[in-house]
Amino acid sequence: MSESRPLAVLKFGGDVVADRPRLRAVVGEVAELVGAGWRFILCHGGNPQANSLTERLKLERKQVGGRRITDAATLQVMKQVLAGEANVDVVAAAAAARLKAVGISGVSSGIVTAIRRPPKIFSGCGDEPVDFGFVGEITEIKTGLIDHLLVGGFTPVMNTLGVTEAGEGEDDICQVFNINADTVSSALAANLKADHLFLMTGVPGVMKDIKDPSSRIPRLNEAEARQAISDEVIVGGMIPKIEEALKNLSLGIGAIHILGNTAGALLSEAKEAGSSGTALTLK
Repeated sequence: MSESRPLAVLKFGGDVVADRPRLRAVVGEVAELVGAGWRFILCHGGNPQANSLTERLKLERKQVGGRRITDAATLQVMKQVLAGEANVDVVAAAAAARLKAVGISGVSSGIVTAIRRPPKIFSGCGDEPVDFGFVGEITEIKTGLIDHLLVGGFTPVMNTLGVTEAGEGEDDICQVFNINADTVSSALAANLKADHLFLMTGVPGVMKDIKDPSSRIPRLNEAEARQAISDEVIVGGMIPKIEEALKNLSLGIGAIHILGNTAGALLSEAKEAGSSGTALTLK
């Protein structure tokens, strides 16, 4: 990790991509930080865009426990949305901010190598194993292309599709998989030993009371986070997010920031950890 030129991974969802003012604000803040010496990799989702295209094509949206099942038709939608509409929109917004952005895919140069997730029992999805279709589990992150772009002064904008190793697909074509954006961005940040992983969410951080933004916890180290879980300060769906974050911190990420997707949140949090989100560290 470099203190003089911090390396950061920023993940945001398709809701940010679809909201032009918010997208413009986010990439503008990234451009300002890059101008100050930071290096960024942007990872984006595309859930609202995928839902919209699914409806326009009159396809059935299949879900179990609120999780998308990626059948063959849905995989086509995800490829068109993630590698097409959403990625292009982010790169176009970056261009307007004078940010030297390059759109790439997790498939590009096998950056996100994966296998098909086997059927298994998932929390909130009943007692039977669920087959989510063409959803991938990451086996390897290959950063050669990203390293090359960063050295050249470019900001990679990556969608979160994955691909099998050569020779493991069907009909001599590597199989493409849909993969959760949080999972990809976290694996990428861990592999790069990034100084910071910024996870933009619909909430401004970890809060003692989900209904009260003023209850946000600015900073948590591992011991404090585990104690907060034990004391039921952190509850519900935030527990697995925190546990996943702690695991990724142990793999070499300097700090993980959970923050909202409002204008100014990223810039503030980058300048002072805990100022607008929750900064998680090991110690």
